[in-house]
Amino acid sequence: MNQKLVDSLITIIQSLSEEERKMFEEKLFFDDHEVNTKDIMNLAEKSHSFDFLDDEPDIYTINDGEAI
Repeated sequence: MNQKLVDSLITIIQSLSEEERKMFEEKLFFDDHEVNTKDIMNLAEKSHSFDFLDDEPDIYTINDGEAI
């Protein structure tokens, strides 16, 4: 373990303002492994998993249901 590096980082982090520290924590603990909607849409489109729905009849129209 590089103790000098760890100590230096701690000193730098402690010197940050409250706002800078919050920004640092947000970036440090950001989980970029979460799947987003665009990724799910691309997967569904490219995997052809829902192609069977193309053969289903269109039983609903824009006039069905209530407005949200």
